[in-house]
Amino acid sequence: MTELFFTLPVVLGCVLLGAFAGFLGGMLGIGGGVIMVPGLLLLFDQLGLFPDSATLVALGTSLAVIIFTSLSAARTQIQAGKVLWPVVRAWTLWLILGGLAASWIATLLPAVVLRTLIAGFLFVVAVIMLASWKPNPSRTLPDNLGSALLGSAAGVISGLAGIGGGNVIVPTLVYHNVPMHRATATSSTLGVPVALSAASGYALLGPVSVSQLGYIYLPAAGVMLIAAVLLAPLGVRFAHRTDAKRLKKYFGALLLVVASQILYTAVS
Repeated sequence: MTELFFTLPVVLGCVLLGAFAGFLGGMLGIGGGVIMVPGLLLLFDQLGLFPDSATLVALGTSLAVIIFTSLSAARTQIQAGKVLWPVVRAWTLWLILGGLAASWIATLLPAVVLRTLIAGFLFVVAVIMLASWKPNPSRTLPDNLGSALLGSAAGVISGLAGIGGGNVIVPTLVYHNVPMHRATATSSTLGVPVALSAASGYALLGPVSVSQLGYIYLPAAGVMLIAAVLLAPLGVRFAHRTDAKRLKKYFGALLLVVASQILYTAVS
């Protein structure tokens, strides 16, 4: 299986996948999972890898890469002074608990259900980000209880979708009148603990072999990680020079495409 993976076309495909995911993760604060998960699902399906656990391996492998992608993006965002630290302090613990719970829940769900849930969630987020609604200007971030609920929910959803926390955290912060650039910066920072906790769960709950740590496929993770970490800071710098409204449209359009692809793999 490992030899099959390391054919030249597949290695090049993972390099491109990781680079694209790293750039978009840095630009949109989403950890890059919206590219890696469907990309890995397509790769595994085409090569016949992990016939009984392809979805779980795609989720675990994506989250393992997101740990380092988020670290790279967060470092650049912190240096730029864009991170909202009160939000980071209020949400971190709850994101960790939600991420751990998600990996356990995912192992109990049939693959078709898990893929359909991922696609459905991305469709909802895409519609929200593409809509022209404006948040009530009096709306502010929630109190401690609200942060606990939002953080836990974000952790569970992120872990189930293998997409880091950005797809939940970014629209939630924007909904509460946080500027888009601040939201993406804070999301990049929060992506580290949620990805670390969820990836740890997937690593502990799956089988272990030379090429596999639980549900993390090490060859794919290593190749994508190198490309993603190198490109994430470039995405951050691009985001700082881009109009916030345009960023939201890019985000929404990307999620529509990705959700459609995941739904297709679920029903087919």
